[in-house]
Amino acid sequence: MNHQSHRNSLGSRLRTAVLLAGLTLVLAPTAATAATAAESSPGEVRSSGQHACERGEFCLWSEQDYGGTLVRLDLRNTNPEQCREVPDGVEGRAFGNLLNRHVTVYQDGDCATEGDFSTYPGPGTFVPRSPYVVRAVKIWN
Repeated sequence: MNHQSHRNSLGSRLRTAVLLAGLTLVLAPTAATAATAAESSPGEVRSSGQHACERGEFCLWSEQDYGGTLVRLDLRNTNPEQCREVPDGVEGRAFGNLLNRHVTVYQDGDCATEGDFSTYPGPGTFVPRSPYVVRAVKIWN
């Protein structure tokens, strides 16, 4: 190997090393974020907002725009055509219906029709700002 060839080879290796170091700096934060997400415990909700609601669920959030406490209702924990008070004293201010059924939301915790109530079709209805506080729901057959 002559002197000129050695210098070109060294320059090429130096450029490659600088390029790889730069890529490492750019990609390291992305890799750290991915590693943190992969370390989440099983069953932990990693999505936020309306994307946290799964097919086959009626989801209710305690704050507008899908924030705060999330309550999930489905046919495992709610009987069709029966009034279901929102659990744990949560008052709904946003909701999403991903059930294949209509759901009626009630202002009254006992599904009384003296308060406001409205029926929303499913699946795929999202209401980021409920027109009233939701305290009970009814899933229809």
